[in-house]
Amino acid sequence: MPTILTAGPYRFFFYSSDRDEPVHVHIEREDNIAKIWLDPIRLQNSGGFSRSEINQILSIIGKHQIELMEAWNDYFGG
Repeated sequence: MPTILTAGPYRFFFYSSDRDEPVHVHIEREDNIAKIWLDPIRLQNSGGFSRSEINQILSIIGKHQIELMEAWNDYFGG
């Protein structure tokens, strides 16, 4: 599960088994793991994060959306 981005306490990654799903990223901090679709950006699973943290995460993703999608395509050959 490659780490694509680290921003503050958050690690952005995807699982190698995610190939058959729409483009997305998982975000981890301690025991919380959220899942966000990337095109368009929308929450799929909050994974225990508070609403304010989800808003922070969505903001980070908005700033790095192209980079995250390129990493997905590079990894999965899309």
